[in-house]
Amino acid sequence: MENVFITGLEFDQAALLKLLSLAHQIKAQPQDFAQALAGKSVVTLFEKPSLRTRLSFDIGINKLGGHAVYLDQQNGAMGSRESVKDFALNISTWADAIVARVNHHSTLTTLSDYASVPVVNSLCDLYHPCQALADFMTIQEVYGEVSGLKLAYLGEGNNVTHSLMLLAASLGVDFVAVCPKGHSPDAQIVKQAEQMAAVNGASIMVSDRVEAAAGANILYTDTWVSMGSNVTLEQAKDVFMPYQINQQLVEQTGAQTVLHCQPAHREYEITSAVMDGKNSKIIQQAENRMHAQNALLVTLLNNQFQ
Repeated sequence: MENVFITGLEFDQAALLKLLSLAHQIKAQPQDFAQALAGKSVVTLFEKPSLRTRLSFDIGINKLGGHAVYLDQQNGAMGSRESVKDFALNISTWADAIVARVNHHSTLTTLSDYASVPVVNSLCDLYHPCQALADFMTIQEVYGEVSGLKLAYLGEGNNVTHSLMLLAASLGVDFVAVCPKGHSPDAQIVKQAEQMAAVNGASIMVSDRVEAAAGANILYTDTWVSMGSNVTLEQAKDVFMPYQINQQLVEQTGAQTVLHCQPAHREYEITSAVMDGKNSKIIQQAENRMHAQNALLVTLLNNQFQ
């Protein structure tokens, strides 16, 4: 395992479980970790707008006694005013870690190539591993043991789908991506997840049929239109409406838990009745972004990643 968290695959199953255990500990006994990052500064780079990612890192780092430095595009777009390489080299001289929410995965790989401090992917076009950590932390809170559960994701096959699928495969969770034709997750990442799942006694499935979600313990969705897309929600509606998470689908599948990484577009990918209903763990899931990320930073910054 490397001292970065870019795809989420840097942590094997044992390290992931250890990380999640630490996240639960930090959530339960925050006072024990109030100085865990004392004297540490973390630069958070943002090429994209954010609510949960920005606040959960900023407030989370503060709760650990550290200092978060927010850097957005007002300083100039990464790679235009200065090269990504020079960003990494310069920031490494002052900061103890870099958390980056970027447009392209290649930006993260360049940052990690030249940074001499840990680099964390807080979202890119291919992966959203911090979100998946919070998701599985939440699933553990609901079910305890996660291996053997079935998780069904419905909607656009995107960065969230990829990270969910890879962590599911690593943790022995059966995963099905239910996506309209032409909107499936990346084939290479699916293949990678299938290989991992086989080792961990789980299965990966991609289908365009909603019936594939039958028997799922957890239903999960995301916005139908990714940030920066030219497609409107109204345009996406025709293709995606059959994949909406509504009360009927919850009852048909028998799922006890519903998750959404947010921002949510109510009455599109999910109904308010479900989002605000008894099966929803969506706000708990959002809170857990902070605890899971704090565990990750404590692990990386204290070199506990052997």
